[in-house]
Amino acid sequence: MKNISKYLFLFVLFFSNLTGAGLMRLFAQDPREQAMRKLIQSTVMINQLYVDTVNIDRQVEDAITGMLSKLDPHSTYTNAKDTKQLTEPLQGNFEGIGVQFNMLEDTLVVIQPVAKGPSEKVGILAGDRIVSVNDTAIAGVKMSRETIMSRLRGPRGTKVKLGIVRRGISDVLTFIVKRDVIPVTSVDAAYMAAPGIGLIRFSNFAATTHDEVVKALKDLRKQGMQSLIIDLQGNGGGYLGAAAEIASEFLEKEALIVYTRGRGDVSLGDYRARGGGLFTNGRLVVLVDEHSASASEILSGAIQDHDRGTIIGRRTFGKGLVQRPIELGDGSMIRLTIARYYTPSGRCIQRPYEKGDAKTYARDVIDRYNRGELTNADSIHFPDSLRYKTLKEQRTVYGGGGIMPDIFVPLDTTRYSRLYRELSARSYINNASLRYMDKHRKTLQKDYRDFESFRSQFTVPQSMLDEVLVEAEKKDSLKARDEAELERTLQNMRLALKGLIARDLWDLSEYFQIIYADDPVILKALEVLSQ
Repeated sequence: MKNISKYLFLFVLFFSNLTGAGLMRLFAQDPREQAMRKLIQSTVMINQLYVDTVNIDRQVEDAITGMLSKLDPHSTYTNAKDTKQLTEPLQGNFEGIGVQFNMLEDTLVVIQPVAKGPSEKVGILAGDRIVSVNDTAIAGVKMSRETIMSRLRGPRGTKVKLGIVRRGISDVLTFIVKRDVIPVTSVDAAYMAAPGIGLIRFSNFAATTHDEVVKALKDLRKQGMQSLIIDLQGNGGGYLGAAAEIASEFLEKEALIVYTRGRGDVSLGDYRARGGGLFTNGRLVVLVDEHSASASEILSGAIQDHDRGTIIGRRTFGKGLVQRPIELGDGSMIRLTIARYYTPSGRCIQRPYEKGDAKTYARDVIDRYNRGELTNADSIHFPDSLRYKTLKEQRTVYGGGGIMPDIFVPLDTTRYSRLYRELSARSYINNASLRYMDKHRKTLQKDYRDFESFRSQFTVPQSMLDEVLVEAEKKDSLKARDEAELERTLQNMRLALKGLIARDLWDLSEYFQIIYADDPVILKALEVLSQ
């Protein structure tokens, strides 16, 4: 009983001491209260009287999950463990040793130690292999990534003993690392995509995202940025407040960003630009796709409704519901939908759903693809009843199904070959990059002192490509169907491998500068801003 939440425990004590007559008097009250008491009574009776011992915690979790499953698709329950994993990226930090890593053949390879983090301070280097944690082997033992991370992470101030294998040194090195708070960043890339044109890409809307975007804007302005691309492709959202803060950097003071309405259409808050934004006048493009959701749609919707910029890409996910996180006593959490949000023109962009039918809702992107919506704008239909007008230029926009971009860029289904997708999914390409960096890191650092020289001069060796193809055919019988597929695969691999190597030598920003070289949505944005 000790793991039952405080209030459930009190109810259990209450019901276990009631007589039958007392229960009858209690159940004569308000029907809604009666239903809730019925649930509690059932839980108590199962726990006390069922013939076999039951896991009361599991029973309660199943009951909560069952109730939420009959509501909208975004009201959810997570246990304590899952809650921690889900909220960490949005909190802006976690506690650990401070390394970016990847797995190569059951061994953890350090990609980069976090700058000024605990691992860098004790001398751990990019390319090091962590083979043991507190004298327990983690290499070559098929330990899950999740288990390895749990061993490396821990409360701030605690110490962990790491066994390190370093290229060129035969002995296993030992490092004692004092765990600390490690920042989690949202901005993946911020760079000048063309003369006068900056690009900022961020992966979610977390507690620190606004500060990161402000820093990126200031840095790009110093580099001569006059126009800006905001890349929200694949950005699944996050905090509504973070979206409003970021939108304030692009909109005039008091411009409405988003408003929310709860049960009975009661206002739960309007968000307006605070004024003094860093980029309220320059030309602006926002990139979206079918995976851009929630806070991404708030930002892009506000930009579109105020005619502040051009939205380019494909129709967004369509999440117009607001969840309130409700923390429970054991660390678990309910995210309960408490409101709908509306863009400045009055649109609720939540796509249709049937309560209790999460399966169909989850298949929406697949259904869009099958209907041709991702490849042909004419396949997308909105009802006239959901037609709205932008606030300045009176352009037609629609609600009820995501943000429809101003300029549609179809999904290029031929961009990546079948073989390339197989090689990527089975980690052949990523592993080839890690092996190459392991052998050539020092030479690459010596030959390419800066990213610009690397981007213009480095070419992925043909031997590296051949090695991937030979290994994949030998292990998984993967090979090109014809010369056309082979050539396309090699082209895809060259770009991906060069990007991965750039990431290992520098960071994600350099990675995106490489792989975005032939991205059709990026190219369209550059075309629009160059006109």
